[in-house]
Amino acid sequence: MPRASDPIYLDHNAGAPLRPAVRECMIEVLMDAGNASSVHGHGRKARGRIERAREQVAQLCSVKTRAVTFVSGGTEANMTALSPSWQDQGAPVYLDKLFRSAVEHPSVVTGGRFAVADQVVVPVDAAGLVRLDALEDLVKDAEPGLISVMAANNETGAIQPLVRIGEIAAAHGHFFHVDAVQAAGRMPIDPDAWKADVVTLSAHKFGGPQGIGAVVVRSTARVPSPLMVGGGQENWRRGGTENVAAIAGFGVAAMEALADLEHMGQLAELKARLEAGLRSVCPATVIFGEDADRLANTSCFAVPGIPAETALIAFDLERVSVSSGSACSSGKVSVSHVLTAMGVDETLARCALRVSMGWNTTAEDIDRFLGLWPKIVDRLNPEARHQAA
Repeated sequence: MPRASDPIYLDHNAGAPLRPAVRECMIEVLMDAGNASSVHGHGRKARGRIERAREQVAQLCSVKTRAVTFVSGGTEANMTALSPSWQDQGAPVYLDKLFRSAVEHPSVVTGGRFAVADQVVVPVDAAGLVRLDALEDLVKDAEPGLISVMAANNETGAIQPLVRIGEIAAAHGHFFHVDAVQAAGRMPIDPDAWKADVVTLSAHKFGGPQGIGAVVVRSTARVPSPLMVGGGQENWRRGGTENVAAIAGFGVAAMEALADLEHMGQLAELKARLEAGLRSVCPATVIFGEDADRLANTSCFAVPGIPAETALIAFDLERVSVSSGSACSSGKVSVSHVLTAMGVDETLARCALRVSMGWNTTAEDIDRFLGLWPKIVDRLNPEARHQAA
């Protein structure tokens, strides 16, 4: 039973705690020598660990083993996928434009290897979902390009209509990238159903180590050009000596995350408990993306008149870690581009907090959060408790 003084971590979308089985696996691997490119016994043992992890990540994504390429994390995975240069059935293909939604992660918003002039932003609706009519209008008469849409939003948890987007991409001859960094371990990953040519992952979002991710292709006959070249590692798709310990840990986390899918209903119940509790304290609470299907683990909300940064600090003083809905870079706070794209008023957007749960979140964690929230509201803006919904 956790004590009231124990820290509580409710920021899994930023990075989940390392799973115990992953830690044990990585420690064992770190005790061994061996470069996976070496032909001696130590090298073969390292290679075997990498290939076992490749099989495990492939199972998480319902793809063949050779479809998985290990990279340094989600950002490198997205940079690799966002390439205008591809190989398709052994022939070079050059994509004209990048069509990406207005609510993508910053690593996709930068456009990867596409020039700024070759990027087209696809609008979203008030729930944060891609406007399919606008997407079709933008791509129907365009030269073959790359459509990039995240499976589920990192801030609101809103799940995109990937099957329909994939159908639009296929109907008009475009390639399709799905950023599944936030989705993996929280919803099924199915490149075939989505008609996605490439899917990207990062291990630390579901209890694996930081600094390791994957580029997953639906077919090894259609792959983006390498971002990093070198000694031919990863089937010539990503140069550089493999991080064997992190890759092995990624594989273990993938298997545990796959098993966790059976328990998403429990997290959904915790989310419902959280959001009901928030509204019982402040009826005017706004739940962002509420009208969309959302990940079971994510709730992004705001109470008018309670700035997110102030509330976040108040929770931190109580040893509860949550996230602000705004982005902070180089000490400069800006309004979330996701909420802005959804049409949220700037004043309300600055009040957005995100609670994201994961493999070690308990009902006691949520109850403690809800026990603290009325005290924080009364300290920051007691009038908020009497505002009408």
